[in-house]
Amino acid sequence: MTLTAHRKLQLYGALLLLPAALLLGLFAYLPTITTVIQSLYLPGFRGAPPAFVGLENYRFLFEDPKFWQVARNNLLYALGTIPLSMALALCMALLVNGKLPGRGLVRMAYFTPTILPMIAAANIWMFFYAPQIGLFNTLLGALGLGGVNWLGDPDVALYSIIVMSVWKEAGFFMIFYLAALQGIAPELKEAADLEGTSRARFFWRVTFPLLMPTTLFVLINALINAVRVVDHLFILTKGGPNNATNLLLYYVYENAFAFFDRTTAATITVVILLVLAVVATLKFTLLDRRTHYQ
Repeated sequence: MTLTAHRKLQLYGALLLLPAALLLGLFAYLPTITTVIQSLYLPGFRGAPPAFVGLENYRFLFEDPKFWQVARNNLLYALGTIPLSMALALCMALLVNGKLPGRGLVRMAYFTPTILPMIAAANIWMFFYAPQIGLFNTLLGALGLGGVNWLGDPDVALYSIIVMSVWKEAGFFMIFYLAALQGIAPELKEAADLEGTSRARFFWRVTFPLLMPTTLFVLINALINAVRVVDHLFILTKGGPNNATNLLLYYVYENAFAFFDRTTAATITVVILLVLAVVATLKFTLLDRRTHYQ
C-alpha cells in the first residue's frame, strides 16, 4: 500500500468517526469541562462577573453535614442494589437458560420491569407502600401483623427504595448474563459430565470464570445506575423523610433547580465524576486480572 493510499484510508476512517466524535464532545466532554470550570467560581450578584475562588467550593461542600449524609445514603444504596441485583440477575439467567416449561413467558416476566418507565414503576410501588391501603401492609394485616410506614419511616425508607430498584434492574442485567451463558460452548459441560463433575463445581470452576467479562460490564453499569437515581425519588419520597432517601444526583437536582445554586450542583457533580472514575479504574485494574476473555 502506497503512502498516499494509506493516508486516504486514515482520512476515510477519521471521517467515519467524526459524527460520533462530535456528538460525544458536544454532549459529554464539553458539559464536563463546563461543569469543572463552574465549580471553581462563585456566581456574581447584581450583574457582577463570577469570582474565581479555586477549591473553596469544595471546602464548603466537604464541611456540609448534609452532603455527608447524602453520600452515606448513596453508599448504602449502592451496597444494597449492586450485589443483590447482580446475584438475582445471574440466578434468573441460570434458571431461564435451562430446560424450563414456559421458558419464553418466564423470560418475558423477568424482563418486564425493565421496560416499564421509571415514573410508572414508581407509581406502582407507591401503591404497594401506601400505609393504609398498600399491598404490603394489607398482607401484613392479613397475617395479624402491624403495618409499616415504608416511605415515611427514616429507618425503613431507604431500604424500601433499594427493594424497588433491585426489582427494576435485575431483569435488565439478566439479559446480559443470559447472552453470555448461551455463548459458552456446550462441549465444556459434556466433558465435565464425563468426568463426573458436580453442577456446583462446574459453575464455580468453569461457568463463573467465563462470565467474568459480562460481570465486569454489569458491575460498571450497576455502579452508574447507583448514582443516577432521580426519577423514583421524585415520585416516592422527594429525598425525605429528613433526607433519609436523598441521594447524590437528586441532591444535585435540588441544588440546581430547586435552590438555583448551580455552583454547588456543579461541585457535587465533579465529585461524583471523580469518585466514579477512581472506582471504575480500581475495578478494571483488580478484576481484569481474573477475567478470561474467550
